[in-house]
Amino acid sequence: MIDQTSADHSSRWPNAARCVVAITIDFDGPSLEIGRGRNTLGIYSHGRYSAKCGIPRYLRILEETGIPATFFVPGYDAEQHPQSVREIVGSGHEVAAHGYVHEGWDLGDEGPFFLQKTHEILTDLVGAAPLGWRSPSGHKSARTMRALKRLGYIYDSSDKDRDLPYLAEFGGRVHDNLIILPNNTSSLDDFPFYRVSYTPPSEVLAHWIEEYEAIRAEGGYFNLTLHPRVGYGSGSPARAHIVKELIEYIKESGDAQFVNLAQFADWCLKSPRRWLKTPPFVNGGAA
Repeated sequence: MIDQTSADHSSRWPNAARCVVAITIDFDGPSLEIGRGRNTLGIYSHGRYSAKCGIPRYLRILEETGIPATFFVPGYDAEQHPQSVREIVGSGHEVAAHGYVHEGWDLGDEGPFFLQKTHEILTDLVGAAPLGWRSPSGHKSARTMRALKRLGYIYDSSDKDRDLPYLAEFGGRVHDNLIILPNNTSSLDDFPFYRVSYTPPSEVLAHWIEEYEAIRAEGGYFNLTLHPRVGYGSGSPARAHIVKELIEYIKESGDAQFVNLAQFADWCLKSPRRWLKTPPFVNGGAA
């Protein structure tokens, strides 16, 4: 639990932290292949690695380092691997929503349907409604945001347009009970390194340390996106090991606050004057 009162006036963040750090893990099991009409065998079996190896490996790393994390889980993967989701929750981590079949298309009329479906699956499985959502493909609309509000979500971690959190903006106004926690999928995501540039894990670690130090110097917010798959993900031993090294490096800095995103969103919504330094810009249209 984040202390709502202990931050000193030199820091915008809770507990006088210089930098807030969120380790977020997108389950991305076989739902991704199913959503694209593929089988999950042979060349398309990467997603099956998540529940078998990647998730258990990350749960061990998180236990060993003693930090919280947020797992974004597609509804289909939760249906196929309910025990994995129970183990995530039983280990004290947050489960948030991530589409149903990792929808890789524009979220039109079916967007709210998939959101509702996954919301019900996760609520039944976890025993509490999820509070956060991340678009599985980055696609969303004002209609999506209205559905999130209706279902009681307090944050969305899909946008890439700012360095810091900000209040949601859609329908021509700012919404003071729904916050955007941006995720940088260019340099704080394993996908481009392991799927596009095929960068060795040691170089990925060096890059993420540089990103952390630059964000820390600005007193910012570090939101790392990981995938426990093989292929483009970080589920395999060497790639997972550098994440543990990164966590240990950040802990040694001594002034970082590790959070799950629901905790962080709740703190931000209750303490807007601490982090909202300038009035939010209203874009006047769909988010």
